[in-house]
Amino acid sequence: QVQLVESGGGLVQSGGSLRLSCALSGRTFSYFVMGWFRQAQGKEREFVASISRDGTTTDYSDFVTGRFTISRDDAKITAFLEMNSLKPEDTAVYYCAAAATPLTHIPYREGSRYDHWGQGLLVTVAS
Repeated sequence: QVQLVESGGGLVQSGGSLRLSCALSGRTFSYFVMGWFRQAQGKEREFVASISRDGTTTDYSDFVTGRFTISRDDAKITAFLEMNSLKPEDTAVYYCAAAATPLTHIPYREGSRYDHWGQGLLVTVAS
């Protein structure tokens, strides 16, 4: 059974940085596209970033492009989301997700493509 365990959330000042981590267990990590989504209070879940199985292709939502970086380390079976220049509007619960796929170089931004989800991490950006 696949499990995703996230870490790294917390409180940060506007302009600060955080690094989120997502460790996968139960299946071979390299079988999965990895993605990050977020849900702010009272809003729908939205796509943040994703990375292909082979790590060669990434995709970002417009509101994080240039500030956030998604990466993966297959040896550590972990995906990361480096968040810089954080803004109060980035405050949300951040979710890691994994999508099994035979395609090695395609990331996904549709939540419906993801089979497994983490428990969520609260990120609060204070103004």
